Amino acid sequence: MNAERVSGRPLATPGQEAPFDPTRAVSAPSGFPMLLYKEWLRFWKVSVQTVLAPVLTALMYLLVFGYTLQGRLEPLPGIGYTSFLVPGLAMMSVLQNSFANSSSSLMQSKMQGSIVFVLLPPISHREFLAAYVLAAMARGFVVGLAVVIAAVWFVHLEVRHPLWVLAFGLLGSAVMATLGVIAGILSEKIDQISAIQNFVILPLTFLSGVFYSVHSLPATWQFATHFNPMFYMIDGFRYGFFGVSDVGPWISAGFVAVSVAALSLGALWMLASGYKLRH
Repeated sequence: MNAERVSGRPLATPGQEAPFDPTRAVSAPSGFPMLLYKEWLRFWKVSVQTVLAPVLTALMYLLVFGYTLQGRLEPLPGIGYTSFLVPGLAMMSVLQNSFANSSSSLMQSKMQGSIVFVLLPPISHREFLAAYVLAAMARGFVVGLAVVIAAVWFVHLEVRHPLWVLAFGLLGSAVMATLGVIAGILSEKIDQISAIQNFVILPLTFLSGVFYSVHSLPATWQFATHFNPMFYMIDGFRYGFFGVSDVGPWISAGFVAVSVAALSLGALWMLASGYKLRH
């Protein structure tokens, strides 16, 4: 019987290359799932430090500021100060931990020399960025959700617009996770990451309206606060809980979305060019 008929595939004649057989083509597996899984395990394996510690810090703020100033301040009409604090503290935890995860991961990989094992596999710069950003967003979400769950034991909390809560949680964590990737690429020492966290991220977070309403500030400080990108993230996130905000949620969402796009383009350019990674 003819071998061509047995196999069901055409055979090459002597001296000719065998025709392409799509059933034998094997595509190289993407490294994206493994990189994402590695970044997830990186913070989850030490969850006492990366999740529990930030939650306890947020609860300490809630207990100290909330029970000290409850009944003395009413930042928003009809909303108690302790209730007002919870969304701000949750979003602050999301933002700080999203930045910390991606920036510290890249920085440690560069210092230990293990970054080469991430750069060598066949993974595109888009997949590289997506893995680090998604893992950092996951850590931020886990911490933020844990803060809200822990806080409901101490204060009554309602969510009037859950989709806005989800939208600003996603956008805000994406901004800080991408900024963390950029900081990790630019930094050459762990001290530089710490300087960014202590002298940029922390002040901007505390001055973004976590502990107060912007309308309670003098006019000059109100104007200055509107140049703080974290203000829009926290204000929009709080709107999802109470339906009240200092700025319209669509304005805040647009500002944060533009920030995500701009930072992502910058990070992709750095990764595509190998800036401070391959040179």
